[in-house]
Amino acid sequence: MICGICGIVDLASPVASADVERMVASIRHRGPDDCGVVARGPVGLGHARLSIIDLSPTGRQPMSTPDDRYTIVFNGEVYNFPSMRRRLEERGVAFRGTSDTEVVLHAFAEWGADAFAQFNGMFALAIWDATAERLTLARDRFGIKPLYLHQDVRTLAFGSEMKALLCSDRIARRMNWAALHEYLYYGYPIGSNTFYQGIRELSPGSYATFDAAGLRETRYWHLERTPAVRDAFQPAARRVADLLDKAVQSHLISDVPVGVFLSGGVDSSAITALASRHYSGRLQTYSASFDFDKGVDERPKARLIAQRFDTDHHEVRVEGRRMPDVIETLVRCHDEPFGDAADIPLFLLCEQLRGSVKVILQGDGGDEIFAGYRRYNVLSFNPLWQAMAAFRGMLKLLPRGPLHQRATRFFRAIGHSDPALQMALYLTQEDFLDPPTRLFSPDAQQQLALHDPFAAYHEAYSRLKDFDTVQRALYTDCLILLPDMFLEKVDKSTMAHGIEVRVPFLDANLTDYALGLPSGIKVKYGQKKRILRAALRGIVPDEILDAPKEGFGVPYQYWLRDSLAGYLRSVLLDDSIHQWGIFDRAALERTIQEHTSGQRNHGFLLWKLLNLGLWYCMYLQGRTEPDSVRSTAVTATRI
Repeated sequence: MICGICGIVDLASPVASADVERMVASIRHRGPDDCGVVARGPVGLGHARLSIIDLSPTGRQPMSTPDDRYTIVFNGEVYNFPSMRRRLEERGVAFRGTSDTEVVLHAFAEWGADAFAQFNGMFALAIWDATAERLTLARDRFGIKPLYLHQDVRTLAFGSEMKALLCSDRIARRMNWAALHEYLYYGYPIGSNTFYQGIRELSPGSYATFDAAGLRETRYWHLERTPAVRDAFQPAARRVADLLDKAVQSHLISDVPVGVFLSGGVDSSAITALASRHYSGRLQTYSASFDFDKGVDERPKARLIAQRFDTDHHEVRVEGRRMPDVIETLVRCHDEPFGDAADIPLFLLCEQLRGSVKVILQGDGGDEIFAGYRRYNVLSFNPLWQAMAAFRGMLKLLPRGPLHQRATRFFRAIGHSDPALQMALYLTQEDFLDPPTRLFSPDAQQQLALHDPFAAYHEAYSRLKDFDTVQRALYTDCLILLPDMFLEKVDKSTMAHGIEVRVPFLDANLTDYALGLPSGIKVKYGQKKRILRAALRGIVPDEILDAPKEGFGVPYQYWLRDSLAGYLRSVLLDDSIHQWGIFDRAALERTIQEHTSGQRNHGFLLWKLLNLGLWYCMYLQGRTEPDSVRSTAVTATRI
């Protein structure tokens, strides 16, 4: 059951139901079908429901065990709940309804925190133990579903989105400089960091308990402990095909219609092909085109797949006539700056589908699990590239332009002997010789210098020291890039419209096997996703499997030179931003001028700063009330 959850535990005084009701109201967009609040002494739990499985009143939350000892609020889907239910029934547990939430609740009552590792799905949950006066919070292994928390001495508050916490006057809105420094390089904070001091995100694959002894966090899943798989290539390909087929089948479980976001790439095409085998009825597929100049048109390949598998295909054309409204709405979705502009098309597509579909399958995770990015190829030849780094002086022979910028960034990255730093620099358009902090005031630079934006990569690489270069990169992406950028984008952009997105490539059984495969089976001789392409041969058309990867290009750098140039200046050069005192105004003006005149491409940096400036005006200066996300004025035509 995908939804929004929130709550408060106050060990010093009773929780007022009105406080929890206000939190629920702020995240009502996540669960427009129903809502519920329970306030009992030191605990208050809230739930906004998007009904997917068990649409009856027996699926309502908060939900308690018959003896009222345990009460749960649950956000997510556990796909193996039918088999877990049978195990619990064999142990004498009686069920009142058919929801996976009830299974999760009784599994915890039966096995405690050991139940979390048994769940195959996506989830964030909170369970109150009235006997022990203890709250337990947990999050799925990859962090598909978010969970934020704020703790002081005797109180803990949590929510699916930070707006549920920002409702409270107890939380001061002060910027977290560590999150800002990470954001300037990558476009998002890393790990548990958020832009607010005192608010953090529970780590993926972890649970936390809060009681009179304080807050304790424990990892229940360790990616680096994934058992190695020794299968030869062809048996491994057959095993991957079987596991992916089973994953897609289990992700189709729903009491409401299910569709697929179809881009025409390998991952979404595979999901469409396999879902069409198992779905009862004609599968709904959706693709989008946009009036963004220089964007990527994915429709021809999507049409090919839709025709091949006879889906009921819908093309949605979205016209972004008021892009500033969209950007500002997305700041409200995330409650903090978010620099990946790819959330714009996803948000707009979901806006047009709202009310027509509740559940969508999507291909996220395939690139991180099966090595779909170009940098994995680069890393597989790492000794060669490092030898070539000695010739970087020849870069001056290249004419100034995009190729020169990319080549410069590449050689600066591989020139570092520190592999963690190499990996981090592959993922950013910023570098040490032209750092983004140059646009900040001396006082702000001093604050930023106290925090290492690459610390998370060093920590991840130290955890993964026993693996080869490519495997370390894959695992690091699963720990950082996947949850902090891609899954964050998917959750906020889709749940803003009450749409649940499921990601079969992150199925526990599939990832347990695929993550254990050696890197050479996934990438070799310049070919990415070797094992996945072999597994899908005969299932997905060859013209899709053999086509080069296309990222979805959102041309924000062109917008910032054209239609958004005035808007950019109006935000970043406004007097209120100047009074904030963190920017070097002259350096900022110079950078904007260089970009808008076409002298240099500062698109990514300025896009990040635009979102940062909007967040400051809306949340720190203007103290925007974090009410439920409102619709934008974007128009669309159904084709």
